[in-house]
Amino acid sequence: MTHELKTIIQQYEKRRQLGDVAVLATVVALDGSSYRRPGVRMLIFENGDMVGAVSGGCVEKEVLRQAQSVFSNKVSKVMVYDGRYRLGCEGVLYILLEVFKPNEIFIAQFWDTINKRKPFFINSFYNKEHSENAGYHTVFNFDNASFFVNPTIENLAGGLLSFKQKMYPCFQLVIIGAEHDAVQLCTYAALTGWEVTIVATPNEEKTEKDFPGIKKLLNAEAETFQLKMDEQTAVVIMTHSFVKDLQFLIALKEEKGAYIGLLGPSRRREKLFNDLLERCPDISEGYLEQIHGPAGIDIGAETPQEIAISVMSEILAVINKKEPSLLKDKTGKIHA
Repeated sequence: MTHELKTIIQQYEKRRQLGDVAVLATVVALDGSSYRRPGVRMLIFENGDMVGAVSGGCVEKEVLRQAQSVFSNKVSKVMVYDGRYRLGCEGVLYILLEVFKPNEIFIAQFWDTINKRKPFFINSFYNKEHSENAGYHTVFNFDNASFFVNPTIENLAGGLLSFKQKMYPCFQLVIIGAEHDAVQLCTYAALTGWEVTIVATPNEEKTEKDFPGIKKLLNAEAETFQLKMDEQTAVVIMTHSFVKDLQFLIALKEEKGAYIGLLGPSRRREKLFNDLLERCPDISEGYLEQIHGPAGIDIGAETPQEIAISVMSEILAVINKKEPSLLKDKTGKIHA
């Protein structure tokens, strides 16, 4: 969800220079099932433009209609959307609508937190009923410093329910390799909201324009390559060179992240592991356990685009601790 919030802040920064007024919509509670879960947000401008969505598209028109009173009287409200009578989700959404007018310090702190890959918290205060209340509000907490999304709020009423959410750094995918299949993986990952870094050797003469959606291009050989991995980082090594793949595996041997993927068949992986252990006999089991090769889930992928989907599916399964299966075979709720 952090990448969606980034888009909201980016669009707000562009539009506030034009004097546009904005309302933030946050799903703060849910009874039953819904397309999206509590914590999803969208931004609404007075002319009807919307950034993001709180559902698959069926709720947004009503959110826009309900937001009109917030635009006119500047009083926060909770709207209740009962999907049991209109949708197939059979859920009741409680959506907080409030003026969104973060100050310069808020925005600077937000981007500093994002760039430093630090987690932060968001806390929304509301009542679980259709109602207006000047005390309904949302607070962002960065490094123990609190910022209101609407700093003009004055009435901080007590006795309200609280929806607290921990926001993690944006998921980042580091692709080591710059061939055509890397371009496809970059494109799909960027569309998912992941921050993508491409690592290409200097002699490949690649530029950021070669990779749609890229955040950063690194020109580096394995000997000089450095990467600080965290729980929100996946790496896919796809240089199409056995020697280079091995060199990059060695370069990452002290790192712990969410996932490391290797392209190629199982026998290639085993040969890479054998050579890796021969050169680095003290390498940890934990490092080897995070390596997935061949990377991807068996969905019959053939084309570079299908292979990208396969690899991303495995990454999602790993980070979400899910065993891939058909949803039609699942009993109970889709979401935990």
